[in-house]
Order: sequence, then structure tokens, then C-alpha cells
Amino acid sequence: MEQYVWPRIAVMGAGAVGCYFGGMLARAGAPVTLIGRARYVEAIRRNGLFIESLHFRDQIPIAATSDLSAALDADIVLFCVKSYDTEEAARALAPHIYSGALVLSLQNGVDNAERILAAAKIDAVPAVVYVAVAISEPGRIRHSGRGDLIIGDLPGSAGRHDLSSVAATFERALIPCRVSGNIETDLWTKMIMNCAYNAISALGRSQYGPIVQNPWARQVMTQVTEEATAVADAAAVHLREGMVEAVLKLAETMSGATSSTAQDIARGSRTEIDSLNGYVVRLGAQLGVAAPVNQTLHGLVKLLEESTRT
Repeated sequence: MEQYVWPRIAVMGAGAVGCYFGGMLARAGAPVTLIGRARYVEAIRRNGLFIESLHFRDQIPIAATSDLSAALDADIVLFCVKSYDTEEAARALAPHIYSGALVLSLQNGVDNAERILAAAKIDAVPAVVYVAVAISEPGRIRHSGRGDLIIGDLPGSAGRHDLSSVAATFERALIPCRVSGNIETDLWTKMIMNCAYNAISALGRSQYGPIVQNPWARQVMTQVTEEATAVADAAAVHLREGMVEAVLKLAETMSGATSSTAQDIARGSRTEIDSLNGYVVRLGAQLGVAAPVNQTLHGLVKLLEESTRT
């Protein structure tokens, strides 16, 4: 049987999401280089990357660097920086990728691929990420739910990328990956779920399971979802039926998850709330659709972020 030849993979942004997917690929045998901040890189170089998963505990040898030139020979670049760093990171990456490389945006929000293209002329492919993962300390991550991807070309770029082979690469590394025929719908679905959970998890210091079990929080989640769905409708984004039910059901597979917003607040870092509830509010204002519950959550997270930033 012919031996499988792994594509060379670089991960830009060695945070929780980048380390999880990069680590899973490296564990399966793919040549992976994590590109991140010195503090995290040094720990990974010294001890490898430790993943405490739902399914295994493993110390994974993996290359790590802070030098962007490490992406020069990559066939696939997983673009995992925070949404607010998208343009700056894309411009920094652009000189260090070859023309045939595929850049996958594994980020929160719905418009990162367009922003990458506008900032750096990189034709990135958006990915929808469903994973509960957190950095417990530099070089160590804890996985507590799911770990799957949806990828797909945006309208107007369909067929330019061989996404079936990319999905097969992830599947070989035990990362479920589906190629979507309507990635815009999938991106919005994930963003609405983030809008419903992230701020409440941060403000209530709670995991997803208890949030859904709390009747008051569940009512807020319902209102957030209905507002965001109305904005999507006004923007001609066709969501699937039953968004409220889908949002509440997410906690069944991610009950122990703590949102990335809550993790950022705990670290004293900037959050991505502007690309979540804040995005819904801004777009709603442009389209004449009010989103007062999303606006309230956005404002409260911004206040909390301001008081905890280090």
C-alpha cells in the first residue's frame, strides 16, 4: 500500500485552538510548525506540547517558533489569530507563504476571510470551528468537548481550492471535517452560538451546561439568538430552521466548556466580543434591525474587559 504523504502545515497563532488542531495533526504524523509568542514557543520547544484530551493524554513532539519565515514551505497554513489581529497578522504572513499554499481561517466571526483578502490579497478559506479547549499553562492544553471543523469556499471562489483533500487530511488526524456547500450559513450559525454563550459564560463565570440549565440565562440566550437571526434575515443570510433549539442543544456536547471570552477575561486579555455580539449590533444598525440584548451583553463585556485588562 502506498504511504500517505502529509502536507506541510504551519499554524499561525499558537493559542488553544491552534495548538489543539496543530497538535492533533502532529500526533498523527503530519509535519507541523506552530508559530506563536515566545512564552508559549519556549515551553513547547522545551517539553513538547501536552494535550489533555477527552480521549487521551499525550506529550506531542512538535516544532515551534516565533519566526514567520517558518511558513515559507507550508502547503497549508492554519490562521488561528484572534479576530482583532486579522489584518495585521495577514499582512505579516503574506511575504512568507508561497503562491500554492492554502490558508484556512480558524477564527471566530463571519468576515475574517474577506478581511484577510482585503488586507493582504490572501485568498483564505473560512473554517467553522467547534471545539472546547483551553490553555492550562504554556505548552499544555485541556480539551473538554468536540473538535470538528466545517470548511468551504465563499461565494465567488468556489472550485478554486481542493477542499476534499484538505478535509481528508484532517480526518486522517481524527479531526472530523465537513466540506460545506454554504459556508456563509455555517459561519453565521457558529457566530450566533458564540453570541449566545460567550458573553454569558464570561459575565456569569459559568460553563455551558449550567448556563443552559438556568432558566434566566436560557431566556437571555433565546433573545440573543432571535435578534441575531433577524439581523441575518435582513442581511439575506439564509439560516436553517430551529436556531434557538440548535443553540441550546450545543451544551449537550460541550457542557464543560468555558467560552474563549471568559478565558480572555480571566487572563486579562482583550476579547473578541466586537466580532460577535458587537458585530450583530453594528450590522443590525446598518440594516435597521434593533438588537438590544446583544447590545447589552456587548457593553457589559467591554466594561468587564476594561476593568480586567493587564
